[in-house]
Amino acid sequence: MKFQLRVNGHLREIDTDPRRPLLDVLREDLHLTGAKYGCGEGQCRACTVLVEGQARPSCLLPVRAAAGLRVTTIEGLAPDGRLSAVQQAFVEESAMQCGYCVPGMILTATALLGRVPNPTTGQMIEALNGNLCRCCGYPNILAAVQRAAKLLAQEKSNGRQSF
Repeated sequence: MKFQLRVNGHLREIDTDPRRPLLDVLREDLHLTGAKYGCGEGQCRACTVLVEGQARPSCLLPVRAAAGLRVTTIEGLAPDGRLSAVQQAFVEESAMQCGYCVPGMILTATALLGRVPNPTTGQMIEALNGNLCRCCGYPNILAAVQRAAKLLAQEKSNGRQSF
């Protein structure tokens, strides 16, 4: 069955089983490997993508449910080669070790900051609760989200925004 997906701003047509997970389509058909396979059950959130701006585990989302919707992967956050504020903050705060969870963390943080420009620590913890980091880099991840909020506020006051 054919589906049209809008991935990272580009319309793509995919011919596949409608029950196939979006994660598989992204990685195998579109060669976007930023979303990682972790548990296949939506429990680790390594496969997180943004669907219409909301963080969603792509391993649980059948491709038919994403048809016609705006999907953003980690690759889509820096289309011009310039890191988004959230990506930049993760670099500046050394909020990664092995890097496996980082795309999901960044996309979840991006969705949070899109809804809540200046989140409390509790709001950050709640939003990131489902994203597992096996390296236990959580303090740096929280610091990165705080820094990203500040960077986004500065960008907004300067009349530009990177996400």
